[in-house]
Amino acid sequence: MFKNPLLLIALALTGLIATWGIIDTAGLTKFSSTITGTMFTSRGWFVMLSASLLLVLSIWLAISPYGKIKLGKDDDEPEFSTVSWLSMLFAAGMGVGLLFWGTAEPLSHFKVVRNYTSSFQAAGHSLFVTIFHWGLHAWAIYAVTGLVMAYFSFRQGYPNLVSAPMKAVFGERTWTKSVGWLSDLLAIYAIAIGIGGSIAMGVFQLQSGVESLFGLHNSGLWLAGVIFAVLCLACILPLMMDLSKGMATLSNTAIAIAGGLMIFVLLTGPTYYIMSGITESIGHYFARVLPQGFRTYTFFDEKASTWFQSWTLTFMVWWFAWAPFVGVFIARISRGRTIREYIVGVILVPTFFSIFWFGVFGSVGFYEVLELDASILEVVKTNINDTTFFVLRHLPLSTLTIVATVLAAFLFVVTSVVSASFVLSMFSTGGDLNPPTRTKLIWGVILGALGLVMILSNSIDAVKSIIALAALPFINIVLLVAVCLLKALKSELVQ
Repeated sequence: MFKNPLLLIALALTGLIATWGIIDTAGLTKFSSTITGTMFTSRGWFVMLSASLLLVLSIWLAISPYGKIKLGKDDDEPEFSTVSWLSMLFAAGMGVGLLFWGTAEPLSHFKVVRNYTSSFQAAGHSLFVTIFHWGLHAWAIYAVTGLVMAYFSFRQGYPNLVSAPMKAVFGERTWTKSVGWLSDLLAIYAIAIGIGGSIAMGVFQLQSGVESLFGLHNSGLWLAGVIFAVLCLACILPLMMDLSKGMATLSNTAIAIAGGLMIFVLLTGPTYYIMSGITESIGHYFARVLPQGFRTYTFFDEKASTWFQSWTLTFMVWWFAWAPFVGVFIARISRGRTIREYIVGVILVPTFFSIFWFGVFGSVGFYEVLELDASILEVVKTNINDTTFFVLRHLPLSTLTIVATVLAAFLFVVTSVVSASFVLSMFSTGGDLNPPTRTKLIWGVILGALGLVMILSNSIDAVKSIIALAALPFINIVLLVAVCLLKALKSELVQ
């Protein structure tokens, strides 16, 4: 079942982390926080520079002659419709994070930024920074990783593995074998830890939603455990189905619910206020996004530096953690599309959705703070998981919208687990584009165990630090395979 011994080592490594976390959750959390903090202080500039360079590279590839090259043979056609393609890549890439952070993140930034400027200016900057975290840079990291995988797999016929581009470009040398082996190991490790964090974050939000629906308070880990068990059961059937049926259906449904929820909040909330905020956000974002990618907050006080590490650096590293999973999954569903079409679809479309999403939910939050009262800030401080539901409870049909949010979050978590299990199974079978069901189920169990570790930490900050610890080494791998792509594209045009 596992054709590459490397996968057995990866299996043991992820199992070891899961065991450590279950036995000594506090110890794992402290270790990851310490190492991550040290690396952020010494290598924060490298993280930001890497993310920005990948965005610049993506833009250049889209407008260059390379943009017309197909990810596959010249006569290949896309396997999925454009709508299904976009919904699957979006659901796999961010999904539950948008539901969780829609209002909570802008308000979290607001509490810090208002110490440096007026409340009204702080609101605008906080919304901009939130969109920056979820916009072009995040999707450029995904896009480049996926583009490399898709090009070498579908265009040149190599296995869909992170190590394949190195061997394809530099040949079977001693260093390519060693670095390639390590790259595949780090990819599997980063995927597993990243999805474990997504499961935990989804469970935390689902727990708050269920508490809100049934009037429960401080339900503790017992409710989280019940929700986790239901999630595990819900993942079994999609893992046993064909990708075009299970994953496509789940992601289309989740995106439809999330989109409907966003429109409902827009229409029933302070619409003029929200639309004004969105319009302003579009201008602010595209005018400042590239310079913001190079900001490291070097010449600010310690509070600002801590905020930068806790938020911007953590999010950038978070996207790198998810890059091998989301990138390989996007590659798998993007066969037959040109590089230009791929980059526009993967980077621009989700970015605009994020602008509207945070514009809607962020603006509603700021309306509460700036125009009504600031009670929502206390919710962000004491129970950040409940922020979205607090907003919905102040709008019409709150019970219905809370149910819709819980359902969408549930589906997003399931799609993340299913797609990650699919990618890990591809690695486990030497790049098989349709891995066996048994392999997918095994990885589903492992991801569930890692998710349980994150849930036991009972802290979003702990989840973020554990994910960052897994992702930091993989940044170098992404840059290396990007170089491989450029060398291969140059050779193709020359021919």
